[in-house]
Order: sequence, then C-alpha cells, then structure tokens
Amino acid sequence: MTHEYVIARYEKGGHKFEILVDPDKAFKYREGEKIPIDDVLVGDYIYKDARKGDRASPEEVKKVFGTTDIKKVADTILRKGELQLTTAQRRKLLEAKRRLIINYIARSAIDPRTKTPIPPQRIEKAMEEAKVAVDLYKSVEEQAAKIVKAIARHLPIKIARALITVRVPPTVAGRAYSELRRLGEVKNERWLNDGSLLIEIEIPAGMQGEVMDSISRTTRGMAEVKVKVM
Repeated sequence: MTHEYVIARYEKGGHKFEILVDPDKAFKYREGEKIPIDDVLVGDYIYKDARKGDRASPEEVKKVFGTTDIKKVADTILRKGELQLTTAQRRKLLEAKRRLIINYIARSAIDPRTKTPIPPQRIEKAMEEAKVAVDLYKSVEEQAAKIVKAIARHLPIKIARALITVRVPPTVAGRAYSELRRLGEVKNERWLNDGSLLIEIEIPAGMQGEVMDSISRTTRGMAEVKVKVM
C-alpha cells in the first residue's frame, strides 16, 4: 500500500518550493493542531518540482527561508503555501473547515434579541441560505467575521462576549478556585472577609451554557452567578 501524499507549494521572489505531505495531517497542522511536523512530512526533501524529483538547492532555500532546516522550512510552506489536492481531498477538507467555522461562530455569537447562544444547526442553515463559500486557506477567525455579516440577513446574530461574575462560598471556594480560572479570561478576583471567592470571567457569549454547567459542577451548585452580555 503506497503512502497517500500531496504536494504543499510555496512561491516567493520567483522561486517555487515544494514538499510532500500527508493531506489530512497537513490540514490539521495548518489549523493549529499540535502535530509533530515529522508526522506531516512524507520524505525529507525540499523540491523545486516534486513531480520531476527536482530538488531545490541549499543556497536557494537559505536565501528565501533564512535556514536550510527542513522542519523550519516545512513549517513556513505549510502555513503560508497551498496544498495541491485532488477534488475528493479538497471537498473533504473544505467540509472539515466548514465545521470548524460553524462551531467557532456557535461559541462566539448570540441572538441579540434574546442574548442566548445559537445552535450550530441554525448557523449552518443560514450559511446555506446565504450561499456562503468557505476558503480552505483563510483562518477560521477571519472567515467567521465575514460569514456572520453575510448570514445576518437570514438570522439575528451578533458576535459578543459575556462577563460572568461568580461568588463561591468558603466551603468550596478553595477547591473550585483553579478550575474556575481555567474557564475563561479572568478579569477580576478577590477573596472576601468571610472566605468567599468573587471572580469575574470573560468568555465568548456562545459558550454560556457549557461554562455555566462547569461552574455548577465545580462548585456543587453552591455558587451565585450573574451574567452580563457585552
């Protein structure tokens, strides 16, 4: 069985550089997953033309990338270049990217009328109605902002943040402290005279439900919680 691979290509200053990579792992690497670059690469050569087996000279590589270290060069090619995919591979990876974008929007946005999260299914339906196209090579965050604008004609939606203020009684405050800090960006915290903990956490507004569940579980349902959507 032959190893499935595709070409990742990067062009700069009239020079073209190519490496052979695993398509699924290359996509995940570009999206920020912690995958060892050795697992992404198929072989350890930098080419001018991979199909012809024509390798790039170390001088050319050094001139463009500032190094001949294949891992560093491959990182640049993967992040800034393009994957030469078959139609089936492209369709598969585009669908994966689409899912990432839908989930990102669902975690970041709310219905401005009710200030409540919007289910991914409603976001997906609005994207279909707006005939939104997904770009394989642009970041999730960059595309999400444009897509929210595009689907706003079909669905009341707004990117928002939520500030959650939690007061935890002394009986569970010590045990809950570190877990609560991990739930979002801590904006303020202080210990009160009676031993209670008062902590303010900022999160993407669409994550209110899961964060509230975590707070309840962590504090055994004993916390006082206030939510302010911004």
